[in-house]
Amino acid sequence: MSQVTFQGEPVAISGSFVQAGSQLPSFTLTSSTLEEIKWSDLCGTKLVINVFPSIDTPVCAASVRRFNKEASHLENVVVLCISADLPFAANRFCAIEGLKNVRTASFFRSPLFTEHFGVKISEGPLEGLSARAILIVDEEGLVTYSELVSEITNEPNYTAALDALNALS
Repeated sequence: MSQVTFQGEPVAISGSFVQAGSQLPSFTLTSSTLEEIKWSDLCGTKLVINVFPSIDTPVCAASVRRFNKEASHLENVVVLCISADLPFAANRFCAIEGLKNVRTASFFRSPLFTEHFGVKISEGPLEGLSARAILIVDEEGLVTYSELVSEITNEPNYTAALDALNALS
């Protein structure tokens, strides 16, 4: 079990966080169009997996905006922004913000996703949501970078994640 904080208070995280050097666990999520998104559908692309509690918070929204901006010039890269948000909310946010370089996905139909990825908040006021995490994955599914952000209200280390992504080129 990993532990992170929320506003300085410890929050238990269930599961084993996916580490760099491991294979990406398989997953099935729900897209903004209510269709399934599976890892097998994304094989052959580089992935930025941006996991966060809710797109309706300032830090989560900032991460989606930042990866949208950084992905606009990269080839063969999919930025997958994953939260518990309903697809309608994520779709609305991206439409209002004009974000076209990210794909949103929800684990609302796949509650085991957070456990399998080691990001499930298992107690406290955010129970059932996910901790903030970034994974960079190569075309074969090898995780080359992983960050479980230690304080949920902090942004991830964009520089380190983007450096890891650029190293795949």
